[in-house]
Amino acid sequence: MKRTITTPGPDATALVKEAWQDVGASFERFCLTAGIATLSRMMTEDAERLCGPRHGRSGMRTGHRWGRTKGKIGFHGGTVPVDRPRVRSRDGAELALPSWEAAQAEDWLGQWAMNLMLINVSTRRFGRAVRLPGGDVPALPGDSRSKSAVSRRFVELSAARMAEWMASNLSKVELLAIQIDGLHIQEELILVAAVGIDAAGDKHPLAVVEGATENAATVRALLDNLIERGLDPAVCRLFIVDGSKALTKAIRQTFGGHTPIQRCQVHKARNIVERLPKHFHGSVRKALRQAWELNDADKAEQLIRNLARRLEREAPGVAASILEGIDEILTVTRLGLPLELRRSLACTNIIENMNGTIRRVCGNVKRWRDASMALRWTAAGMIEAAKGFRRLKACKQLPVLVAALKAHHAKHLQLETKSEAA
Repeated sequence: MKRTITTPGPDATALVKEAWQDVGASFERFCLTAGIATLSRMMTEDAERLCGPRHGRSGMRTGHRWGRTKGKIGFHGGTVPVDRPRVRSRDGAELALPSWEAAQAEDWLGQWAMNLMLINVSTRRFGRAVRLPGGDVPALPGDSRSKSAVSRRFVELSAARMAEWMASNLSKVELLAIQIDGLHIQEELILVAAVGIDAAGDKHPLAVVEGATENAATVRALLDNLIERGLDPAVCRLFIVDGSKALTKAIRQTFGGHTPIQRCQVHKARNIVERLPKHFHGSVRKALRQAWELNDADKAEQLIRNLARRLEREAPGVAASILEGIDEILTVTRLGLPLELRRSLACTNIIENMNGTIRRVCGNVKRWRDASMALRWTAAGMIEAAKGFRRLKACKQLPVLVAALKAHHAKHLQLETKSEAA
């Protein structure tokens, strides 16, 4: 009668003792050896629970040993080989070892790839970033450090994180202000992103959508996504944009014509000054700065109109540009917000800062293959930028914004009621 004899695994204690003797020369090797030895001991215990003691005759066992095989687990961004036991059930099916399943479930390889690519390590240099060429843990062929393996892991993890982020619930986030801006990727591909500010002053990257141009349809797709995820369109919020008419049109179509929209004062001043001769730059900047800092919206508007009147002869086109959108330029002033809070909410610096992080993250991309690739990278950059977000400087003054938005909404509701009654 033939009997299959399974060779026992290595003695874990002996492996650790042997590794400890060399710890002075290589602590990394000791950690790897001790970790593998501990995992081997856990797998041996799992096999005994399923099969009973070696050479035992217990009738309560659920499986029997079926030799040993080679497996791989993640270590320092790559994989290392591990010898593991195999167990089969009475009907011949493979039985999983809980300890091995837990070791495999840790997606450290994907997290290594995601983290290093977000800090601009290229896939070609990934191997050197996680393993020293002359280190004590050898870099073997096929250990999941190749550029294609790293790219696959990044694609998988970034797609999963984006899907989770784009489906997150917004109903519990009390958003007071939303900034929207477009990011040009290539010809006929533009991404429109949104960042929100809640009642505590915390900043949240909200969503990103793709489109051929920054038109109203693309912006509406972004706003529809926010509403589907729980953003209440009946609540009055402040929207901050860079001056695009498509953004303003889509916001008013979705949230109502009375929705307060603030155009970025930094963009406005820059666009005006860049069209003027140099000898006008100082005086124009000073006049605009005085208008932004006035607490009286009517006086600020009069100051801007006086500036446009002075420039009518020297630069008539610029004078018309100054008056264009003057109502939306002074929205935060008309809401009666304090100066410090106006400085934070009168520009798109928050989303511009996030766009800078996105450009840095995407710096190693040499060719955009399709829109899904651009969305994955941009979403990864937005999530990475959120790690560095700080609370709004004037967060203690946000209750003033809450009261101003409620008063603004109530005023327009009253006007609508009167017009309907008439």
